[in-house]
Amino acid sequence: MIVKISEIAKYVGQEVTIQGWIANLRSSGKIVFLQLRDGSAGVLQAVIAADVVSKSDFETAKTATTESSVEVSGKVMAESRSPGGFELQAKSIKIIQKSEEYPIGKKEHGPEFLLDNRHLWLRSQQQVAILQVRDSIIWALREFFRKEGFVMTDTPILTPTSCEGTTTLFATEYFGEKAYLSQSGQLYLEALAMALGKVYDFGPTFRAEKSKTRRHLTEFWMLDAEMAYMDLEQSMALQERMLVYVIKKVLQERKKELEILERDIKPLEKVAEGGFIKMTYDEALAELKKLGSDIKRGEDLGNDDETILTHAHDKPIFVTNYPLEIKAFYMKPDPKNSKTALCADLLAPEGYGEVIGGSQRIDDLKLLEQRLKEYKLPRKAFEWYLDLRRYGSVPHSGFGIGLERTVTWLCGLKHVRESIPFPRLINRLTP
Repeated sequence: MIVKISEIAKYVGQEVTIQGWIANLRSSGKIVFLQLRDGSAGVLQAVIAADVVSKSDFETAKTATTESSVEVSGKVMAESRSPGGFELQAKSIKIIQKSEEYPIGKKEHGPEFLLDNRHLWLRSQQQVAILQVRDSIIWALREFFRKEGFVMTDTPILTPTSCEGTTTLFATEYFGEKAYLSQSGQLYLEALAMALGKVYDFGPTFRAEKSKTRRHLTEFWMLDAEMAYMDLEQSMALQERMLVYVIKKVLQERKKELEILERDIKPLEKVAEGGFIKMTYDEALAELKKLGSDIKRGEDLGNDDETILTHAHDKPIFVTNYPLEIKAFYMKPDPKNSKTALCADLLAPEGYGEVIGGSQRIDDLKLLEQRLKEYKLPRKAFEWYLDLRRYGSVPHSGFGIGLERTVTWLCGLKHVRESIPFPRLINRLTP
């Protein structure tokens, strides 16, 4: 019977077969200890004893190498001293492919070496744990939006223009004309929201920012949501429910993986209680100056500012009402203060900073036309977008949540490059 390591507790006292790889091995006289992994959860120790297995099988185990692919059959036993609390008393072992000398050893390797060997480093226990948490976050987001009555839709990756200006876009040739890789599906989602009410997409996005910070990738995954007949306050309430739902799911499903990552879960449990903080841009600036920042009004919050501010609070912070001139053309001015936008960035605690950006969109045709002029954007390229204000325009809001930044936060990672299988950075396109 072939079983997964994640289900091994169900088979104590039974004979099973594990198909996987040797993560580590050591021998002691007439016993060989193999640490097996199969990608499902953690490792399982297999004990190969010379007086139990055949002579040829024992020789196979003695000469096995790290990362060789194997099938090991034996009896499952409870063993508190073994990783995971169980071990396999082997009766047979079969090598599927004997690995060459593995380039990643127990010694300390630098980040560039590990990035060069990313295709192999992904097999490490920590990387597997991160990918398992990432999987839970993705499914929790999908579950949440289905429960909230959203329709999953798809938006183009190839676009004729930008939703926020072309300075951070990757350009490509498209049958004799210029096209760009999408920064966000937002504008197209607004059209879909006018058809379906509440919609979201979930896919890769691209930003050509020449940034080397620990929070930036050039290719990443983002979930964008758009909601007809929803204002900014309602959108922020939705975002809070979403994050609480996701964090509870991760804490429930990935406790073991968080332990492997040595993630302190107390801060996450605090966030899962809800009660997120709201402060205006001006209030954030005042607090930042008290905390030692030299930020000036009219400047966007930088990485350092976000780090300082979020270390001062144990709950996520909605920073609202940024100056209109530093935000995107489609953001609606606040009726109470027309120099600020009805927008909100959600900053994660513990120094992780922005994970969500959102706003209420302009729903008035004349105002949107005026904003296009102010931003010197090509009217023709946005004519279809203006149509959404000509034919049944309604108040509507939306936001985008970055998957990798969320994974980085929930896993307690130091750099966003660890949160995606094959990171794309300004100096890296391989492997």
